[in-house]
Amino acid sequence: MQKITALTLAVTCAVTGQAYAESHVDRTDWPSSFSVGTASQGGTFFAYGAGWANLVADELGVSGSGEVTGGPMQNMALVHTGDAQFGMTTMGPAAESLNGTNPIAPGLQMTNACAMFPMYQTPFSVTTLASSGITSIADIPAGARIGFGPAGSTSDTYFPAMMEALGVEFERRNGGWGDLGGQLQDGLLDVIAFAAGVPVPAVSQLEVQTDVNIIEFTAEEQAKIIEAFPVAGFEIDAGTYTTLEAPARSVAMWNFAIANCDLPASFVNAAVDVVMSDNARMVNIHRAATETLPEHWDKNTVMKWHPGAAQWFKDNAGADIPDSMIHGM
Repeated sequence: MQKITALTLAVTCAVTGQAYAESHVDRTDWPSSFSVGTASQGGTFFAYGAGWANLVADELGVSGSGEVTGGPMQNMALVHTGDAQFGMTTMGPAAESLNGTNPIAPGLQMTNACAMFPMYQTPFSVTTLASSGITSIADIPAGARIGFGPAGSTSDTYFPAMMEALGVEFERRNGGWGDLGGQLQDGLLDVIAFAAGVPVPAVSQLEVQTDVNIIEFTAEEQAKIIEAFPVAGFEIDAGTYTTLEAPARSVAMWNFAIANCDLPASFVNAAVDVVMSDNARMVNIHRAATETLPEHWDKNTVMKWHPGAAQWFKDNAGADIPDSMIHGM
């Protein structure tokens, strides 16, 4: 019995300080399970979201998982209504949802979805088969069949308008990233216009199976897009894909995890701590998480913070979040 007791004590002492602290948190109002709204399989949102859902579930001892959805617009709706406890969105779709212009529910201001933690930037990138001969935006022929991702996704919301601004005439196609990658390989699409954290799983898979061109914007095209849309300049690092021999000029938009504003503050605070306190674990889930860092809290200029999340960033990142940007204050 003494050996068993000693072993139990050793195991108990080996847990992290945070896990120990969590055992003293009142969990009576915590949900028994949670889901994270992600996007379609084959995209970065799904891989990243399913990963952090499993990590939080394991660390907190609460059943949780990532769920396939239509992406940022639908996630804002699901989290606002409470059909999903957590989700992931992009700043552009978040702003539209708060303003009541989310196409899923026009007129509904989705103010019950709160900021949780910064994820990463979403670059906008274009991929074609090398056999297409398309090596620039200007090369895309009139009437090209372009896959823009799931309907209502960040890519589908902004990339068609970007292409139009650059003078591209196209046929618009929608679908999951994995499906669109297969259609490109089968010759059913000419181009895929991705808005997803890099490396995009579907592009990495295509590289293994065939030769592709990852097309960058010219400096003039980049400047035109930045002027017209809520994005910033970005470079896709050459090491991101085997196809790239040099950094590729792009534009990007920040992504944030979101939480239903009515969730208990202690639960959200604990979930944020799991994700933000050990970046190496997140990078193991997806390389895009190299930007999932506490100092990027200030990239949210759109949504009100969940009180539990705001408290974590105040306590651990020195965040100066005004009360006016915290839900319920």
